[in-house]
Amino acid sequence: DGQYVVNPQYDAAGAFSEGRAAVKLKRRWGYIDKSSTVIIPSQFETAGEFSEGLAAIELGDRWGFIDLSGKIVINPQFDKAEAFSCSLAAIKMNRRWGFIDKNGKIVINPQFEEVRPFVKGVAPVRIGSRWGFVDIAGKIVVNPQFDGADAFAEDLASVKLAGRWGFVDKNGKYVINPQFDEAASFNEGLARVKVSRKTGYVDENGRYVWNPTN
Repeated sequence: DGQYVVNPQYDAAGAFSEGRAAVKLKRRWGYIDKSSTVIIPSQFETAGEFSEGLAAIELGDRWGFIDLSGKIVINPQFDKAEAFSCSLAAIKMNRRWGFIDKNGKIVINPQFEEVRPFVKGVAPVRIGSRWGFVDIAGKIVVNPQFDGADAFAEDLASVKLAGRWGFVDKNGKYVINPQFDEAASFNEGLARVKVSRKTGYVDENGRYVWNPTN
């Protein structure tokens, strides 16, 4: 009915995830539950969404992870950290990205200029100016060759080559050839694409189900 579940009282707020939402009060972030009860008091410089029971937080200019109770389970030690997926989280050290497990152990050494999250055991990574894909052991499974790449969704990943976006499978084989100016990830069997400033939707075979329109 449009009624407030959490009354406006915070300087900023994130989305709910795993029953918690990050909220900012007096330049510090904490977490509330859906009843607006403060579960984790405001104390962090930055606070991410919970994923797989953990959230990345910034404390004293270093990033670590807390559990749902607010307990620090991976000490702040990284230059930057992202959310866990496939039991791995991207972390940045000395201007390079790698991945850690939930014990804080580095399982893929920081070596990449950029990374995206793991989905079904595969993650996009940038080496130099080219994007490829690695598995959870850090092995390159699709050689760096693309100008851009997004995480897999519904077994396809959007990739950019020579200014055009298309979609590849987990072997790096094109399923939909590069032809779009923009391409969003697949969701429920469809992907939003843009051609000549017009937006349409394609299915997983690259067929338009909604032709591009303004």
